[in-house]
Amino acid sequence: MRHKCSRGGERPYCCDVCNKTFIQKIHLVNHQRIHSGERPYCCDVCNKAFTVKCALVNHQRVHSGERPYCCDVCNKTFTVKVNLIRHRHLHGGERPYCCDVCNKTFIQKSDMVIHQRIHSGERLYSCDVCNKTFIQKSHMVYHQRLHSGELPYCCDVCNKTFIQKSHLVNHQRIHSGERPYCCEVCNKAFTVQCALVNHQRVHSGERPYCCEVCKKTFTVKGNLIRHRHLHGGERPYCCDVCKKAFFQKHDMLNHQRIHSGERPYCCDVCKKAFIQKSHMENHQRLHSGERPYCCDVCNKTFIQKSHKVVHQRIHSGERKYC
Repeated sequence: MRHKCSRGGERPYCCDVCNKTFIQKIHLVNHQRIHSGERPYCCDVCNKAFTVKCALVNHQRVHSGERPYCCDVCNKTFTVKVNLIRHRHLHGGERPYCCDVCNKTFIQKSDMVIHQRIHSGERLYSCDVCNKTFIQKSHMVYHQRLHSGELPYCCDVCNKTFIQKSHLVNHQRIHSGERPYCCEVCNKAFTVQCALVNHQRVHSGERPYCCEVCKKTFTVKGNLIRHRHLHGGERPYCCDVCKKAFFQKHDMLNHQRIHSGERPYCCDVCKKAFIQKSHMENHQRLHSGERPYCCDVCNKTFIQKSHKVVHQRIHSGERKYC
């Protein structure tokens, strides 16, 4: 009966809320839970609830570590079958779906459809707590964990937990020492690809993020966001010890280590400890000999960008401090 309906195009089951139609009654029943909010399938580990049983089964593999779907080419394993199907296209190099706006190609039609929402501005998924909207359902799910406090991915070394699996994978490289992303100019290696992309702008001089008020440009988007607060004068984060205020929460946390004495970043060569990660990275260049910042006038190189900026005033004649 199901096969006959599928071939004939018949969809006899209709949702009385949104009029969406279905081939099978069970699909209609599952769909209607979107409107009713019913989530009858509950994880016995973390109590997260789902509208359909297969979603619960897939979720439970987060806790059990089970990855039953294996690529027959590279033996990479997956918790969900659809992820394996998508992965197989990587070996074939096939990208049959093309965006008609920017011509970017995709392995799966669903990826192309999601991408096209960037051009259309469509944001189908809305958080039921704060009403923030999202292009992808997965982005909304990750966001909602900020409200619920759910952190389903746990590091088996230090027990730190994470909202997304990718965050866990990146974190585990701290313990393993793995740095799979390497700069082809200076051979500096990174744990995450975005860090490599940001670093490569040191060599290329690219500064793609521009302040719309003063036109100052930045290599990293986070630095632009921080800079914008300067124009607004907003300093929403306040130290509870000395009441000093900051533009970003990250800056406040770094500052508070002055009071607590905490120095969580340690050089793996000489074991010297630092308050901020950037301070440790600058220090480690003393051991490695890396000098990534180069004066574009005389080609003198520097460990820190600030040193390069000060040096260039010799050439420009700028005397900033009076």
